[in-house]
Amino acid sequence: MTHTRSPAQEVAQLREQLNEYNYRYYVLDDPSVPDAEYDRQMRRLQQLEVDYPELLSDDSPTQRVGGQALAGFSQVKHELPMLSLDNAFSSDELQAFEKRLQDRLGSTSPIEFACEPKLDGIAVSLLYEDGVLVQGATRGDGSTGEDITANVRTIASIPLRLRGDRLPPLLEVRGEIYLPKAGFEALNERARAQGDKLFVNPRNAAAGSLRQLDPRITATRSLQMCCYSIGRVGGFELPSKHSDVLKLLNGWGLRINAEMAVVEGANACQSYYEQLAIKRPRLPYEIDGIVFKVNELGLQQRLGFVSKAPRWAIAYKFPAQEEMTRLLDVEFQVGRTGAVTPVARLDPVFVGGVTVSNATLHNMDEVARLDAQVGDTVVIRRAGDVIPQIVKVVLERRPHNARAIVLPRACPVCGSEVEREEGEAAARCSGGLFCGAQRKEAIKHFSSRKALDIEGLGDKLVEQLVDEQLIQTSADLFSLSLEQLCGLDRMGEKSAQNLLDALDKKRITTLPRFLYALGIREVGEATALSLARHFLTLEALQEASEEALLEVDDVGPIVAHHIQRFFRQAHNVEVLQALQARGVSWPAMEVNPDSRPLEGETWVLTGTLTSMGRPEGKSRLQALGAKVAGSVSAKTTVVVAGEKAGSKLTKAEQLQIPVLDESAFVARLAELEGQG
Repeated sequence: MTHTRSPAQEVAQLREQLNEYNYRYYVLDDPSVPDAEYDRQMRRLQQLEVDYPELLSDDSPTQRVGGQALAGFSQVKHELPMLSLDNAFSSDELQAFEKRLQDRLGSTSPIEFACEPKLDGIAVSLLYEDGVLVQGATRGDGSTGEDITANVRTIASIPLRLRGDRLPPLLEVRGEIYLPKAGFEALNERARAQGDKLFVNPRNAAAGSLRQLDPRITATRSLQMCCYSIGRVGGFELPSKHSDVLKLLNGWGLRINAEMAVVEGANACQSYYEQLAIKRPRLPYEIDGIVFKVNELGLQQRLGFVSKAPRWAIAYKFPAQEEMTRLLDVEFQVGRTGAVTPVARLDPVFVGGVTVSNATLHNMDEVARLDAQVGDTVVIRRAGDVIPQIVKVVLERRPHNARAIVLPRACPVCGSEVEREEGEAAARCSGGLFCGAQRKEAIKHFSSRKALDIEGLGDKLVEQLVDEQLIQTSADLFSLSLEQLCGLDRMGEKSAQNLLDALDKKRITTLPRFLYALGIREVGEATALSLARHFLTLEALQEASEEALLEVDDVGPIVAHHIQRFFRQAHNVEVLQALQARGVSWPAMEVNPDSRPLEGETWVLTGTLTSMGRPEGKSRLQALGAKVAGSVSAKTTVVVAGEKAGSKLTKAEQLQIPVLDESAFVARLAELEGQG
């Protein structure tokens, strides 16, 4: 008796078979059937889904080509933050890392480490519910990323449905999406043939591919993903070792790195590192180091975290890659604050995976330290994404016609006098808002997220508006018309109206945001908040004497000087008046006791604060009313202990004074500043 399969049964069988083929091909690198057989079954499944559209599902192997283009990316909050890693750059630092772990664990036994190549790609999070992929997100700032679900669905090594029967109800997988070397070369070859701009390296290409609003474009890129950890898991007991967790993920259909190994002790880690360094050029993908993780999950929990990094893992980076080339010329660029920066123009050289033709010289003190001259042979270093820098001049190769690098007397953009104040490394253009370079950057800063946060006003649009002479200052933004905007390249009527609506919405702001948006030197968010709470009105701040400014907790003589000089400039006052005349305003600041909730408390900061630095932490505490002391005593209210906190932490523990680590401190600040 012949049993005829129903369409639903055939679809289910085809999906199971194609998923198995995909797993063997993309995850195990072990294809089990010829491409022609795979294509035949895929075409049959596609036809069935056309004939019976009710059988189509999001996790079907046919649904990887990408759907309609997105209008933009929404944000995703990581319930468990995606942390960064501390770095090591030598065997001594690796040995010191293991010694720190042993000391904290109270043991002298070698520690078992899981070793994984550090892929040079983009960190992402995948969320599976009952085995089905429901969300993909970028790492972002560690707390909030972008929803790239439509794009990750196009990546063949990411299963739309996990394999196996015993799966967690909820599983968040973390890993690296990267572009293999061959895919990178093919992508650039296509770009070259079409006359498009080339990508500088595989990581840049992977990032650009993931951030395509049209997932059909992402689908054309040969992206891959390699898993390195689990973020969250629900309703499932994991193995006790990290290496076994990765093997479990592999069994569920997720790709892990074939070079992964488990070793004991720092010496074995060093040997693994040296072996991979030799093998690195032959790998089909780029790596920039090795990640070593304590393999026992129980020990990971005991070791815990500091600031934004786990104590139980470290990234051992390969040495910075260096090359020699010639310094052809030095040009001077002008930044938002008027800083005049020397930039080296180099004979192009391939280093650190990219062709480098420019390098920053930072300031004239750095030029003097290097003893650099135009025509010199110089050593260029580029490590990872670090801006290329000149680290050495090869003096024995200096030509007889080398010429000195001289700071220009006049601004290269506007011709105004270039000044260099005593004690400052940077020279500055005195042109202020009249300088074209500063004008663009000042408007970009004015509209940035932490300032007035004008949606749709990106850097390129600001440059276009200035270049077309539609705006000269930030005040001119609020006089733009629909007709003017529609006359710009690539600006349709809908986009133009959206920008006008966004500008209109931002006419009402707050005094702290407005002060920060002005771009006064040394006035960051915390100082702007302190100034607003102290003076309550813009007029009072404009008229404040230096003595009055110094009464603000985190304002010293230098900051007071910058504030006074800003408000003494007639053209700055004209811009302020124009902004207010065009409707930019803010609710009156009130003397609110809740705005200084830490009044009467004494706080002490110790150790390194990686997310902000101690000066910013101090100023934010002072803005909330706290006194920030340099030593711990019985009168201390709270001690904030960053990385490598020393005797102050010990004393706080002896006196039983409350101690916050950096993550708790950041959360407390956010809570208090939100109240204010």
